[in-house]
Amino acid sequence: MVVYRRRAAALCWSTFFVLLHSSTAWGISFWGEAASPTPTVRPQAAEAAVAPPAASAEATPCLPDFSVLAERLSPAVVNISTSSTAPAEGPGQVIPGPFGRGPEEFFEPFERFFGPFPRRPQRQRSLGSGFIINHEGYILTNNHVVENADQITVRLANEQEYKAKLIGRDAKTDIAVIKIDNVPDLAVVTMGDSDRLKVGEWVMAIGNPFGLEHTVTAGIVSAKGRYLGQGSYDQFIQTDAAINPGNSGGPLINLRGEVVGINTAIFSRTGGNIGIGFAIPINLAKELLPELEAKGKVTRGWLGVLIQKVTPDIAESLGLAKPEGALVADVMQDSPAAEAGIKVGDIIIEFDGHTIKDSNELPLLVARTPVGKVVKVKLLRNNNPVTVEVKIGELKEEEPTGERGSAAEEELGITVQPLTPDVAESLGLSRDLKGMVVARVEPGSPAEEAGLRRGDVILEVNREPVKDLASYRKALKAAAGKKSVLLLVRRGENTIFIAVKRGS
Repeated sequence: MVVYRRRAAALCWSTFFVLLHSSTAWGISFWGEAASPTPTVRPQAAEAAVAPPAASAEATPCLPDFSVLAERLSPAVVNISTSSTAPAEGPGQVIPGPFGRGPEEFFEPFERFFGPFPRRPQRQRSLGSGFIINHEGYILTNNHVVENADQITVRLANEQEYKAKLIGRDAKTDIAVIKIDNVPDLAVVTMGDSDRLKVGEWVMAIGNPFGLEHTVTAGIVSAKGRYLGQGSYDQFIQTDAAINPGNSGGPLINLRGEVVGINTAIFSRTGGNIGIGFAIPINLAKELLPELEAKGKVTRGWLGVLIQKVTPDIAESLGLAKPEGALVADVMQDSPAAEAGIKVGDIIIEFDGHTIKDSNELPLLVARTPVGKVVKVKLLRNNNPVTVEVKIGELKEEEPTGERGSAAEEELGITVQPLTPDVAESLGLSRDLKGMVVARVEPGSPAEEAGLRRGDVILEVNREPVKDLASYRKALKAAAGKKSVLLLVRRGENTIFIAVKRGS
């Protein structure tokens, strides 16, 4: 019996998993091999068979054969294993036992006389995938595969292992580049054009799910430009090709043998494949590669506005013909937008010649704009067209790209964003549900202590319904004098109340 173990980490809320395979808590057992089917040989007919009409042959499409592509491209796909050191647990940082009590009760008599027991740092190991992009040994993978790794080991298809070094990584897009040195005759992939990819097109995935090296699966492109609420630069390719934990960083390949995506995440209630996987478009990776290879990081343009989606209700209330554009919810002080005169309530309908149909399009356009470039931004202000010129700044790591928290939110220790229909669907909720979804819970914050989780949907604040950012902040402001804030939260199929004490 062969057993592989892994740990799946959440990528987007509680139902999205990065495809990282690590060395704890999952077992797969194989209880023998299935017998290979015996090929059937048909005796040649004495009479010549009558060929079917050509029209019938055309009406019966053939499924693609991936065997040639798999044989040619598998050598360019690698297994990536990493190890990292987790901080040592100190006294009081113990894992509860099966009956709710931790082992501290057994250590306490000894610690009282001899002092606390030292806790050793824990080594954490994980597995992912990657693919070789040139003969110099550069490998493309996911950031979450190599993030915080002390050691990176690459295993080639010929079972040779090499130590790799991190060249560059970008957490915002979950892309990383690593390199192995002095390896001759490397097989490499060809990177295609993900913009040409069509919904319904056949694709193939190669990776190391659950540590099973060079597993090949196939499916179709289910959707493009999928926004999951994970970050400001979401535009995933959705596929039903079977991908699982351990596939992180592996290639998604079209029938021309070109890599069109980097397998990154799955939607699952169990942590395993249910036919909904997501890949980063390869064009995004190609765009970032020069900077990652040269500087190890990515420089992005910065506008300095916090935006939200123009819903049909908002469009109707503002007298707009269509729910399009990006509604400015806030303008950051001393930002390029503030200097250009952009105001709260403006609707950005065009940026540097690109029409903004959906608010999700704007952050990526701004990020791609060179720092210092002056661009024209077309707005609707009180339903009147306005054009301003903005000199794009540089996005710093500490500057937010999504919804900025109010003082009350910061006091509670949470970051929220409006619950869009796509995010609601990704959480297994009704697309019509209104509320604010918790995007981040600060470690050690009052919200974390109260049990609030990332992916929870806030429906009420102190019994006041919350439907959008404005009503949420209004309700928080009204609760300013109270010692705690009572939240009505939707978590999966359950609705619960959570009281969050205010920070000191």
